[in-house]
Amino acid sequence: MFVTAPHGSGWVPARHLSGPSGKVRVEEPYDTTELPTAKGDVLHVLAEDLQSGWLWCRNGDGREGWVPLKTLSQESAERAQ
Repeated sequence: MFVTAPHGSGWVPARHLSGPSGKVRVEEPYDTTELPTAKGDVLHVLAEDLQSGWLWCRNGDGREGWVPLKTLSQESAERAQ
């Protein structure tokens, strides 16, 4: 669900929200940052949200954010140690 709050807006999985459409309460913290990617980027996977189909990744420049799993290949997504 796309939500707007005083400090910003972004997509949040519905399971993190409660209440009727139009006005919801966030039930647990969620960072909506998306990480822009380009073909050939190598990313380090830091966290997985397989239920929603996104991975929290870090790129070679140290930037972090969510990336759709369906846009990645095994070679582009390395598990962080």
